[in-house]
Amino acid sequence: MEATVKHLTLQELEAALERLRQAPKDEGVVELIVCRPDIDRREVLDEAELDVEKGLIGDNWLVRGSRKTPDGSAHPEMQINIMNSRVTALVAQEKERWPLAGDQLYIDMDLGRENLPPGSHLEIGSVVLEVSPLPHTGCKKFVARFGAEAMEFVNSPLGKQLCLRGINAKVIQSGTVKVGQTARKI
Repeated sequence: MEATVKHLTLQELEAALERLRQAPKDEGVVELIVCRPDIDRREVLDEAELDVEKGLIGDNWLVRGSRKTPDGSAHPEMQINIMNSRVTALVAQEKERWPLAGDQLYIDMDLGRENLPPGSHLEIGSVVLEVSPLPHTGCKKFVARFGAEAMEFVNSPLGKQLCLRGINAKVIQSGTVKVGQTARKI
């Protein structure tokens, strides 16, 4: 299937900006939950347990570690990756390809710095997340899966301001999240 997908051009991506900007500001719907049990493996879930210490239960965040910590341990500010589902739908083009973005939560919500600055809180079900100050910019896998122009689009100055590649967050109250639930700014 991967070979049949045409990557969108920068012009095609920019043409969708108005729709992306119309994402809800205060409340959005969780459209997809993805667990990453191992590198390059994805499991789509109807619900997930999010834990203050372990992140998304079953995900490899804790054991995978991070190059951004001095000892290579998991970065606490990068526990949960969230992407605006409108952006994901645009770059992935097909819902089956959404998990390839590598995020855990896909929410129809404005994740931009103006709407959700670092330190903001999101409540989803019984879970509370705190938006991290660390930017979520993507990697070479994002380019391979969605194209160089998609990476250029999400990492442009406007793309970074709107957090089109997504945001990092940490769990500050453990609980359960489910697809279809409302994510609320609190």
